[in-house]
Amino acid sequence: MKIIPAIDLMNGKVVRLYKGDPNQKTVYSNNPVEVAKKWEANGADILHLVDLDATLGLGSNLTLIKKILKEISIPIQVAGGLRDESIINNVSKISSRVVLGTLAFKDQPTLKKLLSSLGHEKIVISVDHIDGIIVINGWQKETSIKLIDAMKEFLEMGFSEFLLTNVNRDGTLKGPDLKFLEQACHLDNAHVIASGGISNIKDVQDVKQKNAFGVILGKALYENKISIEEAKKIA
Repeated sequence: MKIIPAIDLMNGKVVRLYKGDPNQKTVYSNNPVEVAKKWEANGADILHLVDLDATLGLGSNLTLIKKILKEISIPIQVAGGLRDESIINNVSKISSRVVLGTLAFKDQPTLKKLLSSLGHEKIVISVDHIDGIIVINGWQKETSIKLIDAMKEFLEMGFSEFLLTNVNRDGTLKGPDLKFLEQACHLDNAHVIASGGISNIKDVQDVKQKNAFGVILGKALYENKISIEEAKKIA
């Protein structure tokens, strides 16, 4: 199982939001490059870079993301507001993988085109949900789409990589949503990264037992409730 620290960017700073709410923000660093180097040095398998400004339509941290990508040698997946084909193609050239959420649900012709040009291993589908119902647009908009139904459809299209987040757990330190994680991991050919709620090493153990491909470490890592080194021992 891959250990994947998240670096959420807002206004050029490393932040964490509570349940995706930009009004409930904690700033952890003014130097994202330094943070990325630290997580790399501590043994992270992959870095998960999220442009929250782009996600929420407030701006862009793309220049900063490019700077981080130049400084880091481990794989990096870039997420947040990737809804424009040309930007996605540009980011895909310099990152290991791109994470697509809103576009995947709103623009399937472009999604299929990207699948054809980039390949399934380069694209992670972000299936963000509130108790099994998909949400999009930076978690601000609910749909009527069921999580597992959506994943089955993406698998049929040829995708295999997923980032699974229960919004109600994200940034809460209340433990991961194991119920939906188990359902998702049971789907044939689905490589699922679990995100949201990790608070301690037992949570990492629980996620591993569900056969997750990876686990995102966020708030617990920044608040020293868990370390990459101890998570790697479990993984």
